[in-house]
Amino acid sequence: MQNRLTTLYKLQNIDDQLDELEELRGDLPLTVNDLTSRMTEIKDQIAEKENIKKEAFETQKINEDEIERLKKSLKKFKSQLFQVRNNKEYDALTKEIDHSEKLIEEKQNENMELELHVEKMKFDIEELTPKLEELQEELKEKETELKKIIRTNEKEEAKLREQREKIVEQIKRNDYNIYMRIRKAKGGNAVAYVSRGACSGCHNMVPPQRLIEIRTNKRLFVCESCGRILVSGQIADAVRG
Repeated sequence: MQNRLTTLYKLQNIDDQLDELEELRGDLPLTVNDLTSRMTEIKDQIAEKENIKKEAFETQKINEDEIERLKKSLKKFKSQLFQVRNNKEYDALTKEIDHSEKLIEEKQNENMELELHVEKMKFDIEELTPKLEELQEELKEKETELKKIIRTNEKEEAKLREQREKIVEQIKRNDYNIYMRIRKAKGGNAVAYVSRGACSGCHNMVPPQRLIEIRTNKRLFVCESCGRILVSGQIADAVRG
């Protein structure tokens, strides 16, 4: 049991050191993720507006081709007016002429609206582009800063992670699951030790009878106040050297 408790405290000691290295990075990882997300959002907006522009140009081209076709038909219908033989033919031609002129006007109006829409998209893209460039510059700066911190501590971190893996291999799965659950709930500190009769995690006094039992290192106890795993000061001192 003493080995079991010692191993858990060793794991806590390693995790404390890893947490300290993580703290050196500060908010940089979150900042990098946030900047990346914001950049992706702006890139998506620009891509969407570029796509709208492209579709508008394609529609304008289709309309222009249709207008050209209608104008040719209109010219043909007007020339046929001089060849009509009766009112019925005349009415049919004027109906075709009116319909063609109406369609031409509709297509021209649609193209005017599309042109205004394209200009709006261009304006929006011109507004978004500097914001994207600004975020790119900030991201580059933060990534450089983060990489510098990681590079400074990467050897120490790699060594600690290797030690952690070896320690975890020695811990029973159930003990490890309990440890991780408490660690998550208590901000990283899952194992505390008894110091001057109190829990080092929450600083609440441990009942005298419980103190005696903890010092025997024969059972796994948790603090009645904070729920952390408790080990004796003897174990803590041995691990810390």
